[in-house]
Amino acid sequence: MKSLNQLPELLKKRRLELDLNQKDMLMKIGMSQQQYQRIESGGDPRLSTLLRILEGMDLEMMLVPRKRVLEVQELLSVPAEKTRLEERQPDNWQDLLRDLED
Repeated sequence: MKSLNQLPELLKKRRLELDLNQKDMLMKIGMSQQQYQRIESGGDPRLSTLLRILEGMDLEMMLVPRKRVLEVQELLSVPAEKTRLEERQPDNWQDLLRDLED
């Protein structure tokens, strides 16, 4: 599980993946380099600011009930191609027939 303390590191990693520097954030999300640098340095952004940053970096924020976090992490760790493939292939014919009845 990622904690709020890891947010600056995650944002920096994503920014670098997108081949952006901090100055690019002005064009991407309308935030000056200094404003963005404070957040990457561990500043506590307002929720609206965080959502603007996530939008500009093509990220989504998810709120997950604590008791379901492990399930969501497992699901997210499966490569997308495998997930799509498994969705198309039922475990057995009984499951397929049951699905067709619904």
